[in-house]
Amino acid sequence: MSYYTQNRRRSEATEQETLIQWCGWQQGKYPELKLIYHIPNGGSRNTMEAANLKRQGVKAGVPDLCLPVARNGFHGLYIEMKYGKNKTTENQKEWLEALKEQGYFTAVCYGAEEAERIIARYLQFPGYPAIENRETQKEG
Repeated sequence: MSYYTQNRRRSEATEQETLIQWCGWQQGKYPELKLIYHIPNGGSRNTMEAANLKRQGVKAGVPDLCLPVARNGFHGLYIEMKYGKNKTTENQKEWLEALKEQGYFTAVCYGAEEAERIIARYLQFPGYPAIENRETQKEG
């Protein structure tokens, strides 16, 4: 856990912050990690702000993070972050499945460490088993 988040109660937000910090540390060796970004579709907002954002294209269920880097037959990686006993909503499940059908690798990660392992596998870091090729997955 980073210095910034160590004095705060652990949550989905602090786990995601820790993951993004880890990505920053890894960018020297894996510059494609500069492309990871958060999709701020969640959170509580007042009614007017929520209506404005909906008109601008915010959609419920879109995963939290996107790494738009093609690897092993996939167009990119989407991660839905969770922490503790949180579960994916029906909207989130639908988005993850639709993205998978479009050729993206998707994952639900419970904490920063799990997300780090998924990213390391996706980008084929040495010492991590690679994510199975998309074409191989389609055959199974």
